[in-house]
Amino acid sequence: MNTQVHPKRRSSQKTLLRSEHEEQVAVFKWIDLNAYRFNGLNLAYAIPNGGHRHKATAARLKAEGVRAGVPDIFIPVARKIYHGLFVEMKVKGRYPTPQQLNYMVGLSGQGYLCQVCHNVDEFIEVVEDYYE
Repeated sequence: MNTQVHPKRRSSQKTLLRSEHEEQVAVFKWIDLNAYRFNGLNLAYAIPNGGHRHKATAARLKAEGVRAGVPDIFIPVARKIYHGLFVEMKVKGRYPTPQQLNYMVGLSGQGYLCQVCHNVDEFIEVVEDYYE
């Protein structure tokens, strides 16, 4: 499968590890290039819950309803038995926090599919499977 986005290579041909930010940027580049293939994929959006913020900004966002543990990406398209697809991006070797797992369990109980992806290739596989 051609993802249109390839990781940089060292001269030894080992893949450089990208950050979660870089992987998520690659995911949305793929979405933009492939939205025509999947009905409603253009509706996908990021949920910017993570990251380092000034304490005042974090407090304001929390007061506005930002919740720790919400997955990174949402595709609001119903398929098969699911109301939509949530994806939590984690770089290789990292895993969802207990808060993230609890949120994904709760979302799953409400009819959403929740997946963890470690790179753009895993994301593409999840989306293609979801749309089958």
